[in-house]
Amino acid sequence: MIEYRIRPLRPEAHLFEVTLTVADPTPEGQAFSLPAWIPGSYMIRDFARHIVHVQASSHGETLPVAKRDKQTWQVPPCDGPVQLLYHVYAWDLSVRGAHLDTTHGYFNGSCVFLAAMGHEDQPCHVAIEAPQGHGYNGWQVATGLTRESGSELGFGVFQADNYDALIDHPVEMGPFEYAQFEACGVPHWVVLAGRHKADMARLCRDLKPICEHHIRMFGEPAPMDRYVFMTLVTGNGYGGLEHRNSTSLMCPRDDLPRRTDEPGKVRDGYRSYLGLCSHEYFHTWNVKRIKPAAFTPFDLSQEVHTELLWAFEGITSYYDDLSLARTGLISPQSYLELLGQTLTRVYRGQGRHKQTVTESSFDAWTRFYKQDENAPNAIVSYYTKGSLVALALDLTLRNLTAEQKTLDDLMRVLWQRYGQTGEGVPEQGIQPLAEEIAGCDMSDFFNQALYSTEDLPLAELLADRGVELHWRSAAGHGDNGGRAGKDGIPHLGARLVPDTMGAKIAVAFEQGAAMAAGLSAGDVIIAVDGLQATTSNIDNLLSGFLPGEVMEIHAFRRDELMRFKVQVEVTEASTAFLTIAKGGLTEKGRAWLHAK
Repeated sequence: MIEYRIRPLRPEAHLFEVTLTVADPTPEGQAFSLPAWIPGSYMIRDFARHIVHVQASSHGETLPVAKRDKQTWQVPPCDGPVQLLYHVYAWDLSVRGAHLDTTHGYFNGSCVFLAAMGHEDQPCHVAIEAPQGHGYNGWQVATGLTRESGSELGFGVFQADNYDALIDHPVEMGPFEYAQFEACGVPHWVVLAGRHKADMARLCRDLKPICEHHIRMFGEPAPMDRYVFMTLVTGNGYGGLEHRNSTSLMCPRDDLPRRTDEPGKVRDGYRSYLGLCSHEYFHTWNVKRIKPAAFTPFDLSQEVHTELLWAFEGITSYYDDLSLARTGLISPQSYLELLGQTLTRVYRGQGRHKQTVTESSFDAWTRFYKQDENAPNAIVSYYTKGSLVALALDLTLRNLTAEQKTLDDLMRVLWQRYGQTGEGVPEQGIQPLAEEIAGCDMSDFFNQALYSTEDLPLAELLADRGVELHWRSAAGHGDNGGRAGKDGIPHLGARLVPDTMGAKIAVAFEQGAAMAAGLSAGDVIIAVDGLQATTSNIDNLLSGFLPGEVMEIHAFRRDELMRFKVQVEVTEASTAFLTIAKGGLTEKGRAWLHAK
């Protein structure tokens, strides 16, 4: 048994104190290590850099601690228990790290719990203690860890089967608000930390059918006996990370349902939040239990490459929004709007012509998670392109089997053969299962979808369902697609973000007017034809020009004022929106969306 104790030592200084006790240290001298990355986020994060103090002792005697590498410490051989005490600086406001202040505390085990090397398979006990002081009397604890002592939502002692389980149960502490619902007999907790005025009853009411949809798709019973949705509510933060029986989320407070909302109406922000919850919940099966063979087991000390992230993130991204339509939380047209936005994100960048979705998966560590200003021109996202591959695969399976088999069936087979057995999915393991389900060779489909940069035949596949795919030019620099809009609007071919001086170019797209004129990412546009420019008025300034005319743009590059002659252009038709055909969804379309 490995014993841990963690407590907020000084919330105002953002320090957790952790004590780790090993009763039977290894004879050669006990070593301790911290992961370099966290499952679900494929980038080396070097969590060990946040450990600011380490000391060791045995039987009350101080032991020297030697650092072997960037994330490993070792003490000399000794008899009896070894106790390691260390402090962790926690000021990473994200779903991946640790954050502590006087308002709340949060941590992922990967960045606070050192592993006792050689003992990773042993059960772990962790005592989670409250910060000291009267100002913290109202603090509670939310986690998916199995409780051994303490009241519900109270501080106490928790248990994990081994180190991998220990670091897969994040913890939220503080004066949060919570509610509970059941899905297929499993209790689900909803925890909101941060200031908000959310309608908790509606949130539970809307999450319930999403959870039941996913559970029933893979088959009851659910693989967990409880589940916790933990959301840190902020002004504009956004993100999510999956865990085996919980998820950590961040969202803007405006994305949560309000008590003043019209009943049954789903605002765009709330739709986004429900999609995020759906995405992370689907991961309970797809990636937490159905894993690539490369992740079985995880090596958290270094990069682990796989070509399969398109399946684990892309397929999950396909089902996250689709389930909102299938459960009736949003209309089919609302779902098609989201699909149009995904198409726009993929087609607007030239990266889709330069990188396959399997290459994107393999290069996640060095390219997708380390994007620069040229990323849209150089790479494709295994999330968004992967979701389009999943869409095409679903509709293709339906066509090949006269609607008798779908991607749902493929996911169930993956669950039965890999998720329930613990065996990892081979690198080329998806195609044979799809062919087994389809009853025919699908090499042409997989070669095109996974190993080429060709565009998928989505227009034809969707038309068979009564859905029409349309393309237009961007109707402005803030146009994300998904809806019909005015075509033929002058555009710089750039992504702009606000700047105190004007409109800053975040991305200059290849084949765009800005790049052709010599403007680059980082340039701050301050004037168009002598008139002050900002992100809020630049579309209006450009609207006075006809295609082919030349405008004068003044911009700062670093601290140098520069002048550019830009020929006005209309961007290529890479903005997508979808509509239901005049005759409505076909029978196949209704079956696909479960529409009535």
